[in-house]
Amino acid sequence: MKQQTNQQDRKKLHGAAAEEMVQDDGKMNRQSSVVNIDEILPLVKKPGRYIGGELGAVNKEWDSVDLRFCFIFPDLYEIGMSHQGLQILYHLVNEDDRFLAQRCYAPDIDMEAELRKAGIPLFALESKRPLADFDVLGFTLPYELCYTNILTVLDLAGLPLKSCDRGQEYPLVIGGGSCGLNPEPVADFFDAIVLGDGEEVIIEIGERVIAAKKEGLGRLETLRELAAVEGVYVPSFYEPIYRDDRFAGIRALEKEFPQVRRRVLPRLPEVNTLTRPLVPIVKPVHDRLGIEIARGCTRGCRFCQAGMIYRPVRERTVDDILQLAEQGIASSGFDELALLSLSTGDYSCLPEVLIRLMDRFSDEFVSVSMPSMRVGTLTPEVIEQIKRVRKTGFTVAPEAGTDRMREVINKGITEDDLMATCRDAFGAGWNLIKFYFMIGLPTETLEDVDGIVELAKKARAQAGAGGRIQINVSVATFIPKPHTPFQWHEQLGLEEAKERLNRLKKLLPRKGFKLKWHDARTSFLEGVFSRGDRRLSQLIETAWQAGGRLDGWSEHFHLQNWQQAAERCGIEMETYLRARAMDEPLPWDHLQCGVDREFLEQEWQRALERSYTPDCRNHGCQKCGLCDFKTIMPVVNKKCEEVPVADRIINGDKKKEQEETPFRYRFEYSRLEDSRFYGHLEMLQLVFRVLKRAGLPVLFSKGYNPSPKVSFSQALPVGVESLAEYFDVDLARPLKDPRQTLEALNREFPQTIRVLHVELIGKIQAVDQQAAYEIVLPAGDYPDLEDRIAAFISAEEYIIERIRKRKLKKLDVRPLVESVKREGDRLEIVLIQRHSQAGISPLLLLEKVFGLTPDQARIARIKKTAVQDL
Repeated sequence: MKQQTNQQDRKKLHGAAAEEMVQDDGKMNRQSSVVNIDEILPLVKKPGRYIGGELGAVNKEWDSVDLRFCFIFPDLYEIGMSHQGLQILYHLVNEDDRFLAQRCYAPDIDMEAELRKAGIPLFALESKRPLADFDVLGFTLPYELCYTNILTVLDLAGLPLKSCDRGQEYPLVIGGGSCGLNPEPVADFFDAIVLGDGEEVIIEIGERVIAAKKEGLGRLETLRELAAVEGVYVPSFYEPIYRDDRFAGIRALEKEFPQVRRRVLPRLPEVNTLTRPLVPIVKPVHDRLGIEIARGCTRGCRFCQAGMIYRPVRERTVDDILQLAEQGIASSGFDELALLSLSTGDYSCLPEVLIRLMDRFSDEFVSVSMPSMRVGTLTPEVIEQIKRVRKTGFTVAPEAGTDRMREVINKGITEDDLMATCRDAFGAGWNLIKFYFMIGLPTETLEDVDGIVELAKKARAQAGAGGRIQINVSVATFIPKPHTPFQWHEQLGLEEAKERLNRLKKLLPRKGFKLKWHDARTSFLEGVFSRGDRRLSQLIETAWQAGGRLDGWSEHFHLQNWQQAAERCGIEMETYLRARAMDEPLPWDHLQCGVDREFLEQEWQRALERSYTPDCRNHGCQKCGLCDFKTIMPVVNKKCEEVPVADRIINGDKKKEQEETPFRYRFEYSRLEDSRFYGHLEMLQLVFRVLKRAGLPVLFSKGYNPSPKVSFSQALPVGVESLAEYFDVDLARPLKDPRQTLEALNREFPQTIRVLHVELIGKIQAVDQQAAYEIVLPAGDYPDLEDRIAAFISAEEYIIERIRKRKLKKLDVRPLVESVKREGDRLEIVLIQRHSQAGISPLLLLEKVFGLTPDQARIARIKKTAVQDL
C-alpha cells in the first residue's frame, strides 16, 4: 500500500511525464526518454544554469557503460560549479570505461515551479535524462543549510524521500562531504554515506553495485556489500536510542559493522585526472582554475572541524602543481588560478611555486590567488609575487579579538604577527584588508568581543597617516562542530548572539571600517543541525513541505518557517545548542574520523589552560591517533630552496607586445539553439576564454586590473538567437591566416556558436543601425494582433512604460520600429538602434505593443537575421 501511494504522489507531482516513467508493475522505466525543457527555459532567470554544454563536460554514450552515476550538488549552479570535490570525482569516474558520470544542481525556485507545472522530472545536465534513470545518485553534503534542497531534488526526480520507502526500482542514493561526519539529521534520506576521501571509495562502490546487479542481489544485500567497503556508512544498519527525550546512544543492527571509520587517501589523486577542468557558463562564485596543492591541516585550531576530519597533510609536489597550472590554464582559458588548501600559506614550497607560477603566467595576465592564508605565512616575498598581475583580495583570519582567546583556540598567532602582516600589505600597495572573526568561542568575555574592534583599529593604523585605507570586519557566530575539541561546548543562543553583534555595530567606527556579519538566525539553524540526531529528519521534511528552500540564501531563508515546523514536530531546537557532558553519548560516536576521542578531550583541557599544541608536520607527532605511519602519514615536501635568478623563466615578449600599435579585427558570429540562453556578461567571459585558448595575441588594458581589449555588439536579450553578432579585438600582431584563425576559434566555441567571418577594420565610429528579426509566435489565438499591428504602424507616436535602473521610464517606441509584417504565426520586424539613445527589445515590443503575455513573449522563438548600418 505504501509503494502504491508513492507512485500516486509521483504522478500527481509530475503529471504525464511521471506516468510514462512508471510501468504497470510499478517499476521505473529505465529507457525513459530525454526531457524537453525548451519551452520552460525562457520562463526562468539564468536559464544557462540548466543547459549544460560546458567545456570539459563529458557525455558518454548511455548504453556503452555498466553503471551510471549522477553527482548532485544540492545548491544552485553558481555554488556547485565552484566545488572542487565534485569535479574531481566527476572526472575520475568518467575516466573509467565501466562508468559514466553526469551532474545536476538544485534548481532555483522559479525552475522548480516550472518543472512541476510542466510535469517534467529533474534531469542531468549532460544528457537531459531524468535522475531516476541513473543507477546511483551521489549527493555532496557541503553544509547544513542545503538539507531541504536534497528533498527538493529527490522529489523532483520522482523518488520517495526516505530510504526505507525506496525499492529495487529506484537508484541508490548516497552522500558524502564534510557533513557526512555527522549525517544523522539527513540519514533517513540516504541509502549510504561516504566518510572521508572519495577518490578510491567511489570506484569501489561502482564495482560492488555492478557485481550486485549481475548477481541479481536485492537492495538489502547490495547495501550489505556497500557497508563492507571501508568508509561507507549505511544508516539503516544502525538504530538510535532515546531516553527522556534525549539521544542516549546508537545500536548497530548488523554485527559485522559496529562502527564506520573515515576513508583516508594516502596521496592526492594523479595529475592527469585534473588537467581539463569544467569551465562554467553561468559565472560561479569562484570563477577560476582551482588547484589543490595540499589536503589536510594539522595546525590544530580547536574550533576547526576541517582540521580534524581532513588529516593528515598531503602535499603535491611543485612539479605537479606547475603541470596542473600549465595544462589547466591552456585547456580552460581562465585568467586566475587559485592555490587551494585549508592553509595555503603552510605549503612547504610556497615561495618557490609562487615564483615559478608568476614567472610563467604574469605576461599572460593570469593572476594567482590564495584563499586561505595564515597570518605569519604572508611574508613580504609572498605578497610581492601575488600582486605581479592584479591584486587579488587580501584576507586574514585572526578569528578572535585578543591574544588570550587566540591561545584558547590554538590559533598560534599574536597581535604583533597580525600588525606585521598588515604593514607588509599596506606597504605593497593594498588599501583594503578583510578580517574574519567569530563570537561565542569558549571562555569568551565582552572584553574579548570589544577586542575585535580594538584590533581592527590598530590594524588600520599600520598604514600610517593619509590614504583611503579600509578594514572590512566579517563576524560569524561560533558553531560547535562534531569531531573537534569544542564539540561539547554550548553555542550562543539567538538573542545573545544578536546582542554581541549589535555591540560590535555600535563600537566599530564607520569611517574606514565596514562591518559584515553572518545572520545570527542562520547560525542558529546551522548549530541545531551540526550536532543533531535523526529526529531532525522529521523537522527537515516538515519545513520543506511548508516551503523551505535554499536556506543558505538570505532572500529565501525564513527562521519562522523552521520554528513553526519544530512546533508541529514537538522539537525544541534550542536544546541542540546546549553544552554536552564529556561522558554523554553523541549522535556521531559510531562514526570515526580517525582522531581519537581521548585526543579531543585532552585538547579541550589544553584550551582551558591556554596551552599551545604545535603542528605535527614541523614538531613531531602529537598523537592524535590517525596515522599508522605505514600507509597513512603526513606527505610533506622537503623544504625547498630559493629559486636562483638564473633558473627563472621570465618572458617579457608578450609584455612588449602590449606597447605595439593594435591591429583591430572584427569577428562576426552566430548564436543559435542553447547559446541563446547565455547572458551578455556570460557571453563576454566565454569570448575572452576562447580567444585565450585559441592563442590570439590579445592586447590588455593598463592598470591594477588589466582586461582584454575586446568590444561587443549591442547586448542580445536572453532567449534571442542571432545570425548577426560581432566582437572587435585589438591584437598585437596581424593574423597570418584569418581562415585558420576562424577554424581555431570554432574549435573552441560551443557548437551552437559559429564564427562566420573575420576582417581587419579601422577606427570604430558609432553609427545608427537597423536590425531585422524573425519571430515565431507560440501556439495560441491572437484575435486582435492584426489590429494592434495596423494601429501601431499608423501611429505617429507610441508611448510605453518600462523599468530602467529601478525607475519607471516612458519611451516613444514608434520611431524605433522601421517595419512590421505578419504571415500566420510569424512576424518580421525591423528595429532601429540609435547609438545615442536607448533602444527596444523585440521581447518588450511583443508584450507592450502587440499584447502578448510576458510568458508568451518569452516563449516566442526570436532570431536576429541581419544588421545594417544607417
